[in-house]
Amino acid sequence: MPRKKPEPPTSATPAWPRPAKIAFIGSHGIRKTSALLAFAAEVQRAGRSVELGREVVRDNPLGINEGATGEAQLWVLVSQIRQELELARKADVLATDRGVMDNYAYYLRSCGGIDQFDVEPLVRRWTQTYDLVVRLLPDVALQADGVRSTSDAFRDEVEAILDRILPTLVPADRLLTLHASEVTSRLDWLTVLGRLATSIGATLAPPDLWR
Repeated sequence: MPRKKPEPPTSATPAWPRPAKIAFIGSHGIRKTSALLAFAAEVQRAGRSVELGREVVRDNPLGINEGATGEAQLWVLVSQIRQELELARKADVLATDRGVMDNYAYYLRSCGGIDQFDVEPLVRRWTQTYDLVVRLLPDVALQADGVRSTSDAFRDEVEAILDRILPTLVPADRLLTLHASEVTSRLDWLTVLGRLATSIGATLAPPDLWR
């Protein structure tokens, strides 16, 4: 049976004071897209609109994976911000597949650990626009998809950079850490949505009022 399209919030739905933004981040092959889609479905079930920001790196004309240059990763960073600017006010919630934080980690790796284009101030400021950041940790095997690298060493390098920079960018109260293996149908996405709502001073309608 086709899934019923969520109806607009009713008058019983609590106010949503402003658009909220959540980013699902980490290295590649860790079920970020699966988490994004599962979370978005929960937002819709709760009677809220949601816009999805896709992973922009797949459109990079300058190269990706281990051989990406600093210029290539700069393109990704700028494209990530551009996409978020375009989508930010189109729905109650913007959920993104990656954020500037993990893209910055890939950028630093491609530049040999040096901020070649002095983008840190922009990254630091833009990080403040995320109301919640969900970091997925790589406890699942990489699987070939014809696009992303299957090198464990490459993924480990990116994760090590994230381990170092993330605490300096995202406050603990705006960071949620999950293992990739937890991204299943059993994960309580409602709790994640509730945490996002709280971060913007919103409340969710009780589930028995959802349509």
